[in-house]
Parts: sequence; C-alpha cells; structure tokens
Amino acid sequence: MRVPDHVPDPRSLRVSDAEREHVVELLQRATGAGLLDLDEFTRRVDAALAARTRGELNVVLLDLPGMAHPEQPAATGTRHRSPVRPQSTSDAVITSGSTELRSVLGSLTRRGEWDVPARLVVRTKVGSTELDFTKARIPHDVVEIELDVVAGSVEMRMPYGARVEHHEVQSVLSSIEDKRRAGSDGTPGPTFRLTGSVRAGSVEIRSPKRRWWHGDE
Repeated sequence: MRVPDHVPDPRSLRVSDAEREHVVELLQRATGAGLLDLDEFTRRVDAALAARTRGELNVVLLDLPGMAHPEQPAATGTRHRSPVRPQSTSDAVITSGSTELRSVLGSLTRRGEWDVPARLVVRTKVGSTELDFTKARIPHDVVEIELDVVAGSVEMRMPYGARVEHHEVQSVLSSIEDKRRAGSDGTPGPTFRLTGSVRAGSVEIRSPKRRWWHGDE
C-alpha cells in the first residue's frame, strides 16, 4: 500500500451538509445564551452554509466559548466581548401594500377569523410562525407570501381547494413539505404564491385540522 507523501491540513478538508447543520445548531445555542445578537447570528449562519472547508466553517465559532467543531484551529488574539442578548419579539408591521410578520427567538400565531392581506412577509429567525388560513377572511384570488426564515419553522394550514405554489422559494439546508391530505369540500380556494428563502429551517403546508371526533392530523 502506498503511503501518502503528506498529510493534508485538517482545515482544508471538505465539509458535509451534516457538519454545516451541526454548526448552525451551535450558533442557535450561542444566540439563545446571549453570546450573539440576531444580526451576528444571521451573518454567521450565511457563512456556515456557504463554507466548503473545515477552516471556513470553524471561523464562525472561534470566539464562542464552549462551542467547537472537530479540527477547530487554535484561536489567537481574540478579544473578549460582553454578550449582547437578543430580545425575543413577535409582532406585525403594516407597510404600504403588505403586512410583515416577525418572529425572533419566539413564536407567532395567526388563527381563527383574521384578515389576510394580498401580500405577507414572514420573517422568522430562531423562532416559529403558525398561520392558519382555514377560517380567515381572504378576499383575494392570489395571496403572495414572501419568506425570510433563518433556523426557524413556519407552519401553514390551508383551506380546502387552495392552490400552493412554492417552487420559487430558495431552500438551503432546509425542508419545504406539502403534507396536505387529498380531498376537498368542493369550494374553490385562493392561490398562495410563496417566494423568498429558507435557511436551516423548515416550512410545512398542512390541511385544516380535523374535528376531535374524526381524530386530529
């Protein structure tokens, strides 16, 4: 067996999607502990998802105590910074022509009878958003939903007869699943057009909840 002429630098080794996901989980933990604010978290997640080698991947962890990835190079000259604890927020902001729903380190829910605008922007960072459209007032034929999801989850329950288009959503280390059951009450529904991006997160599209005597989904 031939012995390699040299041992490659561990920092130059390629990383897998599983390793990138692990680092994103560490960044989530650091954000929850107050070591990172949301802007830093978002920048580091983007860097982690774009990393090709272990050296590039470990850069986002170097100044975080207790956070490490295998083959992390030694950190030198890093200055201690007091952690900035991000605030948990969930709110809705109405701008010209659209409504923006924000969930940061928290959860946001819309269910029951609520007015759905023609355009929604859903920003979810290390949080969760649940949108139940089954009893909502939807006076539009088309509802545009722009997603900005970073390490968060979005669940949407659609009324029977609704069409959902999500092929334009950019997904990085994420899942976008349409879990609706087959069936309809015969009523034509609106079209929901999803755009935007999901990074290290998930989007689930579901049917209306069943009544308790029929069993929940």
